Amino acid sequence: MMQKKFIQYIIYGVVLFFAFVGFVLTGTYVAVKLHITNDPGAVDYNDRMFKEISEKQPLFNPNDPHYLLQINEKRPLQYLLLSLIGKLYPYNANTFFNALKYSENPMLLEQMIATAELRLSDNDEYHKLKKELLNVYNKNIKRDTLKSLFAWMNISEWNDLKEAIRKDKHIIDSASKAAGVEPRLVVCCLIGEQIRLFNSKREIYKRYIGPLKVLSVESQFSLGVTGIKDFTAKAIEHYLKDSTSEFYLGKKYENLLDFQSSNHDTERYYRLVNYRNHYYQYLYAALYLHQVKKQWERAGYDISNRPEILVTLYNVGFPYSVPKPNPRVGGSTITINNVRYTFGAIGFDFYYSGELAKEFPYQLKKFAD
Repeated sequence: MMQKKFIQYIIYGVVLFFAFVGFVLTGTYVAVKLHITNDPGAVDYNDRMFKEISEKQPLFNPNDPHYLLQINEKRPLQYLLLSLIGKLYPYNANTFFNALKYSENPMLLEQMIATAELRLSDNDEYHKLKKELLNVYNKNIKRDTLKSLFAWMNISEWNDLKEAIRKDKHIIDSASKAAGVEPRLVVCCLIGEQIRLFNSKREIYKRYIGPLKVLSVESQFSLGVTGIKDFTAKAIEHYLKDSTSEFYLGKKYENLLDFQSSNHDTERYYRLVNYRNHYYQYLYAALYLHQVKKQWERAGYDISNRPEILVTLYNVGFPYSVPKPNPRVGGSTITINNVRYTFGAIGFDFYYSGELAKEFPYQLKKFAD
């Protein structure tokens, strides 16, 4: 009898369970059908600001030079505000800064700062510091929005020279890679040599270099676009093969300057004065830089991160490359707009100016050994 009642209770329990499940499912179905479960949500408090920030992008017209000029004028203030955000939230400032490196959107920084300021609306410290920054930034002081602080870059020839260098980008990259040297270092030497010629060959510049945007190829005392002297070129070739030399770079580089004919002098000359292809002119320059760097390294001095010293040594030649604790910048004197510069200083200015950084970016390792 007890067993029979127990079985009845089990059956009633199962029936009730399935009845409950059926009720839940039916109720859910009805709720969905009648849209009872729909969540209408809410309008975000910052809806209007989100819209304003997002709509900055369509305003950008890459073909409008006036608009590009406006963006460039805003940059200093934007970076000031970015540094202020970094004072309070360094993680976010670094994230913004790194994101800019991978973006083609010139409006992005403005949008990022505006978004950050939405979340800083109640941060009194931020707004106090921002006010102080703006007071300093907007002070009525004389400023030049067009000129470079590197005075020698304000000559009209500089823009022509940059255009000519851009045309040789792939050749410079190729020669530099073969020699294991950062291309930007080679361009430092090239610029020093070409700038020097603007004063000494004014007529040639006016007739050919300026209008055609081409580099000047020397063919007398110094050779090619990089101004390599014949005896320096011979020394570079010799040190590539001489494993006992302090300038020796290793087997990888030994055959880079091998000749195709038995008349080495003639072949070398035509390599270095070739108007159509400047590859060897850059290769000799790059190899020289690598050789003197190796010489100083063997003597216990690392000048791989001293572009001004490397460029100075390029200008003065092998005989004056004497490793020592405190090398000095110098070389031949170049006069531009009545101001005197040394060859090494011109190279140093260019290296850290940021000019042509897209074509010749800064590399972490300047020499490949």
